[in-house]
Amino acid sequence: MMRKFFRDERGATAIEYALIASLIGMVIIAAVTSIGGSLNGTFNDVSAGLS
Repeated sequence: MMRKFFRDERGATAIEYALIASLIGMVIIAAVTSIGGSLNGTFNDVSAGLS
């Protein structure tokens, strides 16, 4: 029974997929935050130009 438990790698695979998904999520959040800041500046410039 213990040998079967230690040979089972399904849990390890699930953890690896969860780590990959969390890293992808952090990259997406960082990209959106960066793009959002530059877009905010652009919209402020356009707004000031229209005033």
